[in-house]
Amino acid sequence: MRKLSNKAQGSNLLMLMILMMMMFFIMPTLAPIIAGYLHIVLMPVIGFNGQNPVLTVFFAGVIVVIFSSLLTNFFTDWKNMGESQETSRAFQKEITKARREGNTNRVNKLMKMQPEIMRRQTDASSGMMKPMVFLIIFIWPIFMWLRAFLSGLSYYYFTVPWANQVSFFSYPFNFGQAWLWLYLIFSIAIGQVLRQGLKYLSWSDWWKNIKGKIRPSSVR
Repeated sequence: MRKLSNKAQGSNLLMLMILMMMMFFIMPTLAPIIAGYLHIVLMPVIGFNGQNPVLTVFFAGVIVVIFSSLLTNFFTDWKNMGESQETSRAFQKEITKARREGNTNRVNKLMKMQPEIMRRQTDASSGMMKPMVFLIIFIWPIFMWLRAFLSGLSYYYFTVPWANQVSFFSYPFNFGQAWLWLYLIFSIAIGQVLRQGLKYLSWSDWWKNIKGKIRPSSVR
């Protein structure tokens, strides 16, 4: 059991190292090339001839959210993760109660269960790391394309209720440019709805059958 836990932790650590290498060494060189090809595809689809840049940012967020949500949902066992979270909460509640009551024997018994609880949490969350490699390859170039697209506009301002002209490249909160904040607002709002819908869908027998046909080894 300990070997399985160490294997899962080692796999997550290896994935994290791959992600760090991609972010610092590979993507700075690869992203502009991918962004150039994305321009050929995205410009006629969501470019709107530069007339509606806010809509361009919105639909870029939609594309990224849909892609990332589908990948995450495919690799994540939401039912297993939910059970793991409930088990962890119950464990923390019991051990807190035992410590408050000074029940040393109960605390010792619960502490012996802790490695198993942690193993379940690691196994449940390990699936969320797998799509990150694909997401970095896809999302980073979109950010670069958005920045290049917006900087190439002759009029790069948008209107908000409290101001008539806000530059996409201003820093409204002294951190992050305005276009990035717009993207984050759009993607968070859409992402919450989409991910919740996919989470409930993943519990259905229909999705389990589809996932089983694509990844037979995932069916136990």
